[in-house]
Amino acid sequence: MINTKDLALNYVTNEAGEKTAVILPIAQFEELLEDIEDLATVAERRNEPTTSHADLLVELEQDDLI
Repeated sequence: MINTKDLALNYVTNEAGEKTAVILPIAQFEELLEDIEDLATVAERRNEPTTSHADLLVELEQDDLI
């Protein structure tokens, strides 16, 4: 996850000196998009039932996946 303090931001300002937009490197933009997608997935799944690690291992073994 990207730390917002590490972003290489450049601001676009209007004639009054007010920030109106931001420019950042493509790699950082793509990382931010990935973080947003991850957070959206977590939010969508927050009400799903959970499975213990032990139960997951048993299920994977039964399905011959481990």
